[in-house]
Amino acid sequence: MMQLGVKTSGTAVACSHFLSPRAFPPTAIAITRRHLKPYCLYRSIKMSAEQIVEHVVLFKAKPDADPSKLTAMVNNLNSLTSLNQVVHLSSGPLIRDRSSSFSFTHILHSRYKSKSDLADYSAHPDHVSVVKQYVLPMVDDIMAVDWVPIEFSGPTGVPPGSAMRLTFLKLKENLGENEKSQVLSAVGGIKEKFSGIEQLTVGENFSPGRAKGFSIASIAVFKGVDELEALESQTELANEQKEKVKEFLDGVVVVDYAVLPTQSASL
Repeated sequence: MMQLGVKTSGTAVACSHFLSPRAFPPTAIAITRRHLKPYCLYRSIKMSAEQIVEHVVLFKAKPDADPSKLTAMVNNLNSLTSLNQVVHLSSGPLIRDRSSSFSFTHILHSRYKSKSDLADYSAHPDHVSVVKQYVLPMVDDIMAVDWVPIEFSGPTGVPPGSAMRLTFLKLKENLGENEKSQVLSAVGGIKEKFSGIEQLTVGENFSPGRAKGFSIASIAVFKGVDELEALESQTELANEQKEKVKEFLDGVVVVDYAVLPTQSASL
């Protein structure tokens, strides 16, 4: 986990929806083209033989950042794929940030077999060097979230050309376990509602220090950008999911990202 000493700014946008593509006005940063299950059932599902830990870092590039240096930042972050602890890693510019209170521009998404592997990756000299030399000078803000998916199936790598919608939820204060269970159940049931989702991971953040108060995280993986943007025609289903948890949420961050076709994935 990157120990980036940058200033945290902004407050979470009031909840609109964690999947609806119309919930947040797109930020002008497009780089590429444009059911409920009881929570107890999720808890009882046996983890796959190979546990996966999700690690997501969102970056807000400085307004005056040199484009060539941002490219170098991304390239050097992607070079960390070679580290032994990494199961999958990709980094690049976001397609869009749908959150009105934040202006994230770039992302790093990686996967590990254990929390200890993630910790070893964080402390690795190569990682520390990339952060100090290429990341810190380029960013104004950062948000990082880590979670172990409640249920994981499918490939551990996300193929080049895939598109991803990443959603982070901030729960209202003083909610009980029952309300949190309802939120996790609603998010976990999304895959059954939206046929274009090829893989979905959902879980609770275990690294609160840099998560800006967001505690529930999910990644929906699509075959490509076309499949992701097809959600535009499914607002009715999206609204159904929204209503299940709207009253429990104090903020939502939604970002879209496409894994670059020329980028090698660690499968």
